[in-house]
Amino acid sequence: MRLLGELLGRVISESGGAALLRDVERLRSLVIRARDDDRYERDAERLVASWPLERAEQVARAFACYFHLANLAEEHHRARVIRERDRGSDPVPESIAATVGQLRRRLGPKRLQDLVTRLEIHPVFTAHPTEARRRAIVTAIRRAGEQLERLDDPRIADSERLESERRLVEEVDSLWRTAQIRTTQIHPLDEVRSFMAVFDETLFRILPELMRSLDRALAGDATGTRAPQAPRFIRIGSWIGGDRDGNPVVTAAVAAATMEIQAEHILLALEAAATRIGRALTVDSTTTPPSSALRRRLAAARKADASRIDAIVARSSEEPHRVFLLHVAGRIAATRTGKGRLAYRSAADLLRDLHALRDSLTEAGAARLAYGELQHLIWQAETFGFHLAELEVRQHSKVHDAALAEVRSGKSRSEATKDVLDTMRAMAAMQARFGVTSCSRYVVSFTRGAPDLAAVYELASRATDGNPPVLDVVPLFETREDLAQATEVMDEVLKLAPVRRRLAANGRRIEVMLGYSDSAKEVGPVSATLALHDAQAALTAWAKHHRLRLTLFHGRGGALGRGGGPANRAVRAQAPGSVAGHFKVTEQGEVIFARYGNPAIARRHLEQVTSAVLEASTAGASRADPARRFRELASAMDGPSRAAYRALVDAPGFEEWFLRVSPIEELSGLRIASRPARRSVGRRLEDLRAIPWVFAWSQMRLNLPGWYGMGSGLSAAPLTELRRAYAEWPLFNVMLDNTEMSLAKTDRRIAE
Repeated sequence: MRLLGELLGRVISESGGAALLRDVERLRSLVIRARDDDRYERDAERLVASWPLERAEQVARAFACYFHLANLAEEHHRARVIRERDRGSDPVPESIAATVGQLRRRLGPKRLQDLVTRLEIHPVFTAHPTEARRRAIVTAIRRAGEQLERLDDPRIADSERLESERRLVEEVDSLWRTAQIRTTQIHPLDEVRSFMAVFDETLFRILPELMRSLDRALAGDATGTRAPQAPRFIRIGSWIGGDRDGNPVVTAAVAAATMEIQAEHILLALEAAATRIGRALTVDSTTTPPSSALRRRLAAARKADASRIDAIVARSSEEPHRVFLLHVAGRIAATRTGKGRLAYRSAADLLRDLHALRDSLTEAGAARLAYGELQHLIWQAETFGFHLAELEVRQHSKVHDAALAEVRSGKSRSEATKDVLDTMRAMAAMQARFGVTSCSRYVVSFTRGAPDLAAVYELASRATDGNPPVLDVVPLFETREDLAQATEVMDEVLKLAPVRRRLAANGRRIEVMLGYSDSAKEVGPVSATLALHDAQAALTAWAKHHRLRLTLFHGRGGALGRGGGPANRAVRAQAPGSVAGHFKVTEQGEVIFARYGNPAIARRHLEQVTSAVLEASTAGASRADPARRFRELASAMDGPSRAAYRALVDAPGFEEWFLRVSPIEELSGLRIASRPARRSVGRRLEDLRAIPWVFAWSQMRLNLPGWYGMGSGLSAAPLTELRRAYAEWPLFNVMLDNTEMSLAKTDRRIAE
């Protein structure tokens, strides 16, 4: 941090002069001293008041850059620690290797393999709230981080070190000169492109590393020499470009454009990987003869495009495996551009080619080449397909009610209704081009009953003249009341004919989404946490009774006041039996770059989640139910905590006070997201979304949604019982730790 601070000081001095740097340092010194002496706080206020607007903006920019660099230094240190821990002889705690080793000793190889076969980690990336920093700022920070990585490398020469130091100064200078705030309203496709940066730089790269980690943990030194034991256990989903709940800018056209952008990026990535691996696959036909199946494919390739095959053969005349993989790369390129007969019809066709190549290498005795880098490419193609991420659509149940009423009446249709119908057609078109999994999930916000799901099926049928896309309509339960009635609603959902048909086709898999943000905003963090846990337990028992394979989709926010916190600990706090090998969760825009901006941190995050899911899915974890032992404690805390929270937000004048003292209006006007801060034009708290609600409290440094009501709940229970619960009940442990973390981040002096 000292290095980055010194470089920023140099850049500020060079750009704005020594006087600007003195003002920055003077304010910094006064603020530090004000922590212990109020007199310095008044001095700081007078200093800021004495500056003209231009100077105040310059100083504000200096501190913004400083905090960006401080966060970068912290992230860089985390990545360095992760690498250092991984150099030891023992597996890192909460890693895939450590957890698989422990489970092998406890369960035995067969039960472990059965558990791994069911494993599925399914992060779903969202744009709300959008990363507050401009993409240009994030990119500048990443470039500076790359130079820090180079400076950490003990192998670089002095000349390389000097060049990296020069580049680092250049990147800090670029950060200083880049506008911090967007001047135009962000568009949903801007949010899509920001997500694509995460895919390009992190997700595509770390996916095979995660797969290899699991396979190595299962197979040991044999990994890479035979067929992998690790299944494809990562699935990537996205709401970015598909979440239209309260966002009129997200339309059917936006969803279609989103899929085109995603396809462009994944096809470019697959093409580059196939080309790179193909160029290195220089084995000749004497040492590694091609199989008869591969020879037939090569003959078909020559028949389809003789000139291209001849051009490749001219450079690699006795290297049939290399020729074929470079031909595959060319077909991927043709798929991307949409030109010629070479284009693949589907990712399944690509995988058949890759499997044929792998089988040929295996038959020739080149198992290491078959299950090495080529296997990485196969894993990437299996996971991302030609669509990159499964695009999910979300819309409010009331929108469907209005649309269905208009369609049934036969009257003229509003623009909102037209877009609902266009969205169904767009989903059908995406499925026809990229496969059913590319866009089949339709999440219904504020689900109150089975008719809310039935409306979606009917609208889809009417929009497509009775040939609807394959739909997995997912109910989203968000309020405390809706969470409590979830199983009753799902009983009625099972009676819907489209649901029964889908269950018969998909192996009786069903999905239910639980909303963390709105429930916490409604009843406070304690009552919401307990209501969500009860809903998980009830739905798990309900699914078992109906012999269904239930996936609970956790709509967790990034902030603690919206269900955020360490994801691996959250997994361990789920209701017993509810994980069952799979965990689906939203990765909110505000934390995407924090978790996935650095490949080392992203891999560690997903390893920790995978580790927790494996542990939570064992039979012992499924049977253990500490919530039963502490049911009376939970009941004792629930009422008082909820009453305290509601007494605050329902107090006369609270809404007016909140609007006056918080920066909510200023935040609502910032161009940091495509979605409005309010569900309607009203100014009531009910109209305010949970995201800006929590954001405003965090900017006030009170973080109230993360802790208010906990004290009243704790006061209602005996201390000895609370201590027992903290030691024995993971949910209570996590809830209390998150409250402590939220309180630690508050600052009453700033709030006042």
